[in-house]
Amino acid sequence: MNFFATPVTDSYGDVTWQPTTAGFTALVLIFLILLLAASTIFGGKKKIGVRQLSFSAMAMALGVVTSMIELIHMPMGGSVTLFSMLFVSLIGYWYGLGAGIITAAAYGILQLIIDPYILSIPQMLIDYVFAFGALGLSGIFSNAKNGLVKGYLAAVLGRYFFAFLSGWLFFGMYAGDYGFHSAVVYSLAYNGAYLGLEAVLTLVVISIPAMKKALAYVKNLAVQ
Repeated sequence: MNFFATPVTDSYGDVTWQPTTAGFTALVLIFLILLLAASTIFGGKKKIGVRQLSFSAMAMALGVVTSMIELIHMPMGGSVTLFSMLFVSLIGYWYGLGAGIITAAAYGILQLIIDPYILSIPQMLIDYVFAFGALGLSGIFSNAKNGLVKGYLAAVLGRYFFAFLSGWLFFGMYAGDYGFHSAVVYSLAYNGAYLGLEAVLTLVVISIPAMKKALAYVKNLAVQ
């Protein structure tokens, strides 16, 4: 693994893996492949595929920028951001489940490139590929009434499941530091705190009539 990543010790004394130049190059290639695959496989006609690629890239860029605007930062990772999950879940809402999951997983790879924290391959997959990829579950309600609200809730719950799984399996040893005797309860509470707060704030904003109208207009532009 040393060709793609080298071991380092973090501030907590844990051995983590930092991608090498070859590792970062591989991640960039995977990101591009996933993004192009989503556009090619689920984009339909070529013209629509280019539009889908453009809008998906725009949504991911907004997701990255807003993920860096942290309203609350949690001590063991995770934060309440400026609606970053909404921008990623919009892709599934626009283009359906398949495209949503693939492009959201590509977004997870992008987050891994920007801010990697790797304990092991399973942890990396759960925290970055599966957790962020779950934001594409918004595509389940792509054509449903109030589909954005339903889709966003599905996306957040999907991410919450994998965040909980990671917290339980890989970070449960820190439960005692926060007064918890159970790693399961610790992970449920810890991840639910920041994901739940951001979800509530986002649902309030997207329920404003003017915002609902604007987001519906953007969807029409994205799929026409």
